[in-house]
Amino acid sequence: MSEIENTPPNAAPDKVLTPAAVRALEEAAARRAQAEAVALAEEKGGRDGPEPTRYGDWERKGVAVDF
Repeated sequence: MSEIENTPPNAAPDKVLTPAAVRALEEAAARRAQAEAVALAEEKGGRDGPEPTRYGDWERKGVAVDF
């Protein structure tokens, strides 16, 4: 890796990263890539439409649900 690749975009222009900092950046990039690759399983038999708790709608078919 060149010095430019090791430097984060918001770092000072003359900043040189230590080997530990470079390893930390590489590990963080690997964790981000792994998190993006993990796909959540689809819910089976779940409610259609937007998530009710997200929009404050706790009612389904006229029955208020409290959990």
